[in-house]
Amino acid sequence: MIEKIIEWSIKNKFIVILATVFIIFGGVLAMKDMPLDAIPDLSDVQVIIQTNYPGQAPQVVEDQITYPLTTAMLSVPFAKVVRGYSFFGLSFVYIIFEDGTDLYWARSRVLEYLNFVSGRLPEGVTPSLGPDATGVGWVYEYVLKDTSGRYDLQQLRSIQDWYLRYELTAVPGVAEVASVGGFVKQYQVVVDPNKLLAYNLSLQKVRRAIQRSNNDVGGRLVEMGETEFMVRGLGYIRSSEDLENIAVGADQNGTPVLLKNIAHIQIGPELRRGILELNGEGEVAGGIIVMRYGENALEVIRNVKKRIRELEKGLPEGVIIETGYDRSGLIERAVHALSGKLVEEMLVVALICMIFLVHFRSAFVAIITLPVGIFVSFIVMHFMGINANIMSLGGIAIAIGVMVDASVVLVENAHKHLERNNGKKSHTETIIAASKEVGPALFYSLLIITVSFLPVFSLEEQSGRLFKPLAYTKTFAMGASAVLAITIVPVLMTFFVRDNVLDSGMKKNRKNMVFGLAGI
Repeated sequence: MIEKIIEWSIKNKFIVILATVFIIFGGVLAMKDMPLDAIPDLSDVQVIIQTNYPGQAPQVVEDQITYPLTTAMLSVPFAKVVRGYSFFGLSFVYIIFEDGTDLYWARSRVLEYLNFVSGRLPEGVTPSLGPDATGVGWVYEYVLKDTSGRYDLQQLRSIQDWYLRYELTAVPGVAEVASVGGFVKQYQVVVDPNKLLAYNLSLQKVRRAIQRSNNDVGGRLVEMGETEFMVRGLGYIRSSEDLENIAVGADQNGTPVLLKNIAHIQIGPELRRGILELNGEGEVAGGIIVMRYGENALEVIRNVKKRIRELEKGLPEGVIIETGYDRSGLIERAVHALSGKLVEEMLVVALICMIFLVHFRSAFVAIITLPVGIFVSFIVMHFMGINANIMSLGGIAIAIGVMVDASVVLVENAHKHLERNNGKKSHTETIIAASKEVGPALFYSLLIITVSFLPVFSLEEQSGRLFKPLAYTKTFAMGASAVLAITIVPVLMTFFVRDNVLDSGMKKNRKNMVFGLAGI
């Protein structure tokens, strides 16, 4: 079978060379679009359900929110772990799925079960899913600083919440922009209990009056002079004065009791549970960029930086944006280190081949399997969704030293056959005979080395997610070199390994080199 493939390849040189060119072209395109990251994503496939229940104690949140949700999520298909956490006014439920589960399929199933359990939750409580990101989705963080001293933390947080966050959320690949630090602006109503008692009002009645007054209402249309006029009631609260003039009731004389008569209205910060501090210089406000699942981390960070540079033009004078955390540096250093080592290994292998074959064209035939085999690996990685990281590139680095072995043996055997030919056979027949002699054994030996990493594919969970990219790329590269050894290498030998490839002096040097190495 292998001998027939070798003979067919040599007799159909154009088809084999054209296929190789297409592989190289496809590999270049795959490398161009390859997602880059520092390490493989080791996080589990998980869906997070967040539920706000303001003002309730953790035990109440546990009994009324967390427990119903966790019991309902236990029956979600392929869910292996369900964890619930209850805090003051807040509930989190984590559903961890089995390996290989599609994240978006898991989210859709969780939504179905949320619709089922929503009737068992307290009125007005609405659970929501977390962003479609993974545990390593935190790729970038920025902070807002005021260099002029005219803006406080509340104003910086407002710039983040109402200007930067929405613009950066629209960047392709961003799942969420989480605001952190500063103070969230609030209209605060500080009610005097003595005045409530004096006017015979309840706190619930005050709350309902504020809710009713913060609303726009619509009426019907009025036609006047063949023109339609829309009747509307504008009632949204726009300032603290609007709050002060809200009527919450009436006294015994029928005089309206306004909110300012029973409470003090002020603008203040919302209660916060943490702060953001930068380099010991004091508090700042900022945002965290969370990358969507499966996106190119380096590309997302670059797009975010580009968008931030555009948004800086609209910031108030004296407000600047600084980078707090940037994973792109780690990604670039990791990929650059592995890429540099790959190039060094290829150069070393090329040099050794030229030294031992003592002929550049022959060495070229042996070395051609390296870049083509790597291109095949990148093509398969592209279709399998494996990104380029320190582990996947490490698999290619491990395979480089062995990928060229079959080609070297083929070229060396072709030289021996040409030396012994003495014009008995044509050049093509000699190359075919030399390739058939050692081709099958080389192919199967490389095939055995190719499957040597099969036990790695049995690893599961975090171990599998860490080492499988290395095993995949190493297997792809070795498999590609085995196929190339019986296809393109014999074809190239018919062009570059000729009858007069070695003169007597070069033959003598090669023999002396071989004897010297044997003596060593």
